[in-house]
Amino acid sequence: MTDETGPWLVVGLGNPGREYTGNRHNVGFMVAELLAVRLGARFGRYKRVVADVAEGRIGFGGPKVVLLKPQTYMNLSGGPVAALAQFHKIPADRVIAIHDELDIPYGQVRVKLGGGEGGHNGLRSMSKSLGTKEYARVRFGIGRPPGRQDPADFVLSDFGAAERKELAFLVDRAADVVESVVTKGVEPTQNAYHGA
Repeated sequence: MTDETGPWLVVGLGNPGREYTGNRHNVGFMVAELLAVRLGARFGRYKRVVADVAEGRIGFGGPKVVLLKPQTYMNLSGGPVAALAQFHKIPADRVIAIHDELDIPYGQVRVKLGGGEGGHNGLRSMSKSLGTKEYARVRFGIGRPPGRQDPADFVLSDFGAAERKELAFLVDRAADVVESVVTKGVEPTQNAYHGA
């Protein structure tokens, strides 16, 4: 899975528009934007696939990465993902989705291959459009909403003041996890990061 025969497609999930920028649901965009900085790449609009795309390599001469931020809304993310995967001939086992995860406490980043979507509309759309669930997920824990707050309202609200103190560090860690999946694979990344 870590051979260098082709590019990787790294998808940051989020909603387009300034009003969503700081939302918990947009943490995938935040991680993708940091990865673009690390790769020395800049996002540009791909009208053909309704997405912002950046391309670069991890390290000097390392694996090529195509970063994608769908500019559809979350529940339509799969269309741009499948179109770009097809254009670059990237198989599902070289696709990584970065997304917020209610079932993981805030401050934890986890990675897995395949599995369910846990009610996440972005993942559901990706699985449907790709025709498989067998792609990697970098899951950024946001925890459960407090009290009786509706999970839909919670994910579409901004990180709280206490959370924001740690946010830059956690986004940086999530970017490390993505790079590790690309360069080492899912299992070694789980071994390296899940205990931490």
